[in-house]
Amino acid sequence: MITIDPKSIETAKLQGYLQSSVGPRPIAFASTVDTEGKPNLSPFSFFNVFSANPPILIFSPARRVRDNSIKHTLINAESTREVVINVVNYDMVQQTSLASTEYAEGVNEFLKSGFTTIPSEVVKPFRVKESPVQFECKVTQIIPLGTEGGAGNLILCEVLRIHIDERILDENGAIDQYKIDLVSRLGGNWYSRSNQGLFEVPKPLTTLGIGVDAIPDFIKESVIFDGNDLGMLGNIEALPTLEEVSIFVKQNFAVKGVLSSDDQEKVHIEAKKYLNEKDVLSAWKVLLAKKNN
Repeated sequence: MITIDPKSIETAKLQGYLQSSVGPRPIAFASTVDTEGKPNLSPFSFFNVFSANPPILIFSPARRVRDNSIKHTLINAESTREVVINVVNYDMVQQTSLASTEYAEGVNEFLKSGFTTIPSEVVKPFRVKESPVQFECKVTQIIPLGTEGGAGNLILCEVLRIHIDERILDENGAIDQYKIDLVSRLGGNWYSRSNQGLFEVPKPLTTLGIGVDAIPDFIKESVIFDGNDLGMLGNIEALPTLEEVSIFVKQNFAVKGVLSSDDQEKVHIEAKKYLNEKDVLSAWKVLLAKKNN
């Protein structure tokens, strides 16, 4: 067994040990607005419930390790004292991951990640329609835990309203843990699906994904693709070039056959096969090849 003095190692490495050891952690998908009413949406895995009477949730936007900067969520919570915490299930995990991309201030993560805004009843931040449970909260206290990169900021939230999708309830009106299908975070790219097990979602933080808002309507409106598919398609820095698409088609006879058909649904099914294999670039090549035929 190795023994580590936390002060003796780099913060990034220490954070890796902590996040890989303490888990699975639930995800707070936090919606806030700035003083001008511009929305912000970001997931946080330093999160849990700490009291029922009063109902208190706490999540912690940490200072960035690399440059000690703070996140828009923290700035908004400090200035408006309101937040909506949306829970994350498997059907929305890829889009949620895309929302964690560090887009510039003022960029609407609802649009970029393809989520639907719905008004809250007693606070200004929007709720995420796709989330199975949404908590409207007032911020009662913010506790900074340090001033260096990696330091957390505990945001204590009192729940004012709870919105629950009836489809996740059992015959007694309680939340069915299989139906809600929650996901949680571990270390690295690892997530846990509560009713199945581990899976990976590549982190989108190293590049800026084009976003779901940049995906053509003929793809977004397809009955073949779900929210997770759109999240993966949006998490790509740039689309393949026409030359790359042409080379791909020439090298894949099965794709050629699909593209020769006038059935767009078959093309989308072929692209989804690549998405199921986490090969987003090839999925885009199939879709763009048909568009440019």
